Amino acid sequence: MGSLTTLSVLMVEGGVRDLLYETHPTGSAKALLTFAITIAGGGLLAGCIALIMNRLR
Repeated sequence: MGSLTTLSVLMVEGGVRDLLYETHPTGSAKALLTFAITIAGGGLLAGCIALIMNRLR
């Protein structure tokens, strides 16, 4: 669980940094891949937080 949470945080952080600083040209396949990785990382993070909150209840 911890490794999955860490992976999702790194995916979100790296993708957001790339989108903010525009390290990839806008509209290219790499930019879309970065955006998709950010969304996937956010989904993983939300799932991990939901599982943790469920265990706390």
